[in-house]
Amino acid sequence: MTEHRIRDDAAPRPTLDVGSLIYSQALRGIAYQLLLGLAVVGVGYYLYANVSENLSQQGIETGFRFLSEKAGFDIGESVIPYDSADTYARALWVGILNTLTVSACGIVLATILGVTIGIGRVSDNWFAATFASGYVETMRNIPVVLHVIFWGAFLRNLPGPKHSWSPWDGLYLNNRGLIFAVPVANPVYVWVGLAFVIAVAAAAAFAYWARRERDRTGRYIHTMWPMAGIVIGLPLVVWLIGGAPLQWNAPGFRGFNFRGGASLTPEFMALLIGITAYTAAFIAEVVRAGIQSVPKGQIEAARALGLRPGWIMRYVTLPQALRVIVPPTTSQYLSLTKNSSLGVLIGYPDLVNVGNTTLNQTGQAVEAIAIMMMVYLLISLTISIAMNFYNRAVALTER
Repeated sequence: MTEHRIRDDAAPRPTLDVGSLIYSQALRGIAYQLLLGLAVVGVGYYLYANVSENLSQQGIETGFRFLSEKAGFDIGESVIPYDSADTYARALWVGILNTLTVSACGIVLATILGVTIGIGRVSDNWFAATFASGYVETMRNIPVVLHVIFWGAFLRNLPGPKHSWSPWDGLYLNNRGLIFAVPVANPVYVWVGLAFVIAVAAAAAFAYWARRERDRTGRYIHTMWPMAGIVIGLPLVVWLIGGAPLQWNAPGFRGFNFRGGASLTPEFMALLIGITAYTAAFIAEVVRAGIQSVPKGQIEAARALGLRPGWIMRYVTLPQALRVIVPPTTSQYLSLTKNSSLGVLIGYPDLVNVGNTTLNQTGQAVEAIAIMMMVYLLISLTISIAMNFYNRAVALTER
């Protein structure tokens, strides 16, 4: 049998066809993207040059050198030490931390309240379902800005310090805020905090092992009480070994105001309550939709096995509903974080409030706005990335 081979030099070579390049969909797509990118860069450069020229004509220098200058204004609420002699950079850092504080507290509280209301929406209890429905329909149909303004006006019109509302000694509510007793700092508390972190990690590892063991053998292992014992027991043991120090710094009324203890300002509470109550209504609807997306056959099968309603919700319904709940809840977290900028309406010194003061004093409008935009962008991206990781963990995986 004779084998015929075609020489390589005899094979036809592709020729460069200009027409095929012009009509190539891939190349045209690349060309359009390059043109669009050049247009965006050109417009951006034109705007930058125009703004720089206008600012130079007004005697205002561009750049971020103003951040190292003395701020010269006080901030009423700060989680770090600050006074008017500090720089604009530190003042903006105070605003960023205040924004992060109220946003983090709002996310936690809105999640707890939203999940509770969402479960109540599908409850068989008439009162719970009616109350949850009324809450959702009322809160989500009132603009969030009105929530914040209402609570700001309400808290400012509370009685003065002399006539504070006090359900028990050490806790006082008045138009200056919420004043409460706090433990006196002790070096043992550092070790207690470290023990708590270790206990949380150990509890998470135990829960992971229990789940893997259940998937491997089908044997159910109770995790709630062991995890609670680890999280509470280890810090408690460390605290007892350290001598069980517990001394309270209780507030007392002296002169015209309270001294001692700790306090939450009316501005912080008004903003926190406003954005929490508003966002929780939307999270509740997300939770309700997620619960109702679980096939009814799953719930009926759990009932047939004799599981109690609470166990069905915890072990059957919610784990399957999470893959529906998490993505839209991420959007609600982002909205809550951006809505925290409404604190400027009631005087809460968040990033926008401090940024506006910096802008007015320095005239660096472009730079101040750019800093605020970048900070909110970084916060939003961080929340999105974290929630995407969690969404992958709870997503339905096919084997």
